[in-house]
Amino acid sequence: MSQKLKIFLAQMNPIGGDIDGNFKKLKSAWERASILNADIVVAPEMFLSGYPIDDLVLREDFLLSIEKYLDNLSVLTVKGPAIICGAPRNDKGILRNSVFIMDKGEIIGFRDKAKLPNEDEFYDNRQFMPGDLPGPILLRGIKFGIPICQDIWDPEVCECLTESGAEIILSINGSTFNIDKMDKRLNTVVSRAVENQIPFIYLNSVGGQDELIFDGGSFAINMDGKLACQLPMFDTFDGLVEIENKSSNLYLHSSNLVEDCSGYESLYSAILLSLRDYVYKNGFSKVIFGLSGGIDSALVAMLCVDALGPENVNCFMLPSKFTSKASNDDAINLANKLNIELENLSIEDVYSSIEKLLNKKFNKLKKDITEENIQSRVRALILMAMSNKFGSMLVSTSNKSESAVGYSTLYGDMSGGFSPLKDVWKTDVIGLCYWRNKNIPSISKFKNSNIIPENIITKPPTAELRENQKDTDTLPEYEILDKILSLYMEEMKSENEIIREGYDRETVIKIINLLRNSEYKRFQAPPGPKLGKKAFGRDRMYPLTNKF
Repeated sequence: MSQKLKIFLAQMNPIGGDIDGNFKKLKSAWERASILNADIVVAPEMFLSGYPIDDLVLREDFLLSIEKYLDNLSVLTVKGPAIICGAPRNDKGILRNSVFIMDKGEIIGFRDKAKLPNEDEFYDNRQFMPGDLPGPILLRGIKFGIPICQDIWDPEVCECLTESGAEIILSINGSTFNIDKMDKRLNTVVSRAVENQIPFIYLNSVGGQDELIFDGGSFAINMDGKLACQLPMFDTFDGLVEIENKSSNLYLHSSNLVEDCSGYESLYSAILLSLRDYVYKNGFSKVIFGLSGGIDSALVAMLCVDALGPENVNCFMLPSKFTSKASNDDAINLANKLNIELENLSIEDVYSSIEKLLNKKFNKLKKDITEENIQSRVRALILMAMSNKFGSMLVSTSNKSESAVGYSTLYGDMSGGFSPLKDVWKTDVIGLCYWRNKNIPSISKFKNSNIIPENIITKPPTAELRENQKDTDTLPEYEILDKILSLYMEEMKSENEIIREGYDRETVIKIINLLRNSEYKRFQAPPGPKLGKKAFGRDRMYPLTNKF
């Protein structure tokens, strides 16, 4: 190699199945890299196809289109930078998750993912077969080891690459967000770099794909474990890393050293990105939702405005006779602060008509949760009608705590195209509101702070479906509820183990039974972003009929 080689890290946001669109994004990145005289352009794991694409990769026409666009990419490299890009590969009828290396107008090689994940949100073993342990490939005078995502979490792959002569590890990734993932990622890469005495470049994808969030945050580590490059999280970015040959050792340099984010900053940004991408990537530009004056809908309102801008957000206050003046005032106050349109449509006449109709059958039976759920379903009917008529996506405002114990109404407040708080505990809803009032996310389209009124955050949670109703009438305080649910769902603790940690036996048994009995509801819930260790959706796979 020459004394210096420039690697252009294209931290990009692909769309699943949009092969032409993804190709155009990579071509644009290649053109920008050419202007900077970069030597190699790198795109993330499965970038050309999008990832994950599940059984779409089983279609022959899809794979033929991938091959066509790989040829188009290789043509770009006749002059200018080489290209490294992830895509599926048809290996004589066997599907591989692969990385393609293109230079001088042709595909000069490929490497297959050797370690396929088959846990949590990824089921790669359903579609793909693992490849052999990879060897390095010579590109522009350097022997690159190019492991793919899961490969780096097993020491064997990087060790094999180093022993086979790799001079640098360049890993392409489609690694998803959870609250402590960045630290784990960085620690793993530092371990691989130090134990193999080799510099390491880590490129990650960014963007929302259905329920998954790819958080970017690409970086580079020198062989001594020190950070040489850090790209931003939750945003597309062009990063340039320079490889320098000093005394037969390779060193990495970059002017890109952005501090990563953590805690509520990363949690809020992840939800924001997921919401924005789900709306845009599915052909919508506007959203609607019910604004109740409560904390959940307030946080959803804030997220929607941050993601899409106030001009693309509409909300409806749908009061009943149980809706308090305070809730109405809080909703108006918040809408004014967010500069969004709020329409007030009472559900009383519709509800009364349904109640009158059903009284013929119900006779003089005592009112119960049936009548409460009717109110929620009337609201959903109105909101879905608005969604259909005006082409806006309905956003659900249910949180994880409510969904876990069934305290959300099927075909009522669970309705919607996307549920941004689906994996957010109620205690974190409160924390996110406080954080957003003091901070403005870097990727937000709304640059004001101190938006959510203190009264909305601090008042006792209530669905306002009957007189003087409060959540704590039938549930423990959310600090206790969330901890019990987290121990059972995420830590996989048994009832007795949770009780031994000091929680009331009757409460624990009640909460776990509520969780089990509402599984069928969650099965029909809209998608929402995966944020923690175990989200409802792709993560949690329990039978609906279950007597364990």
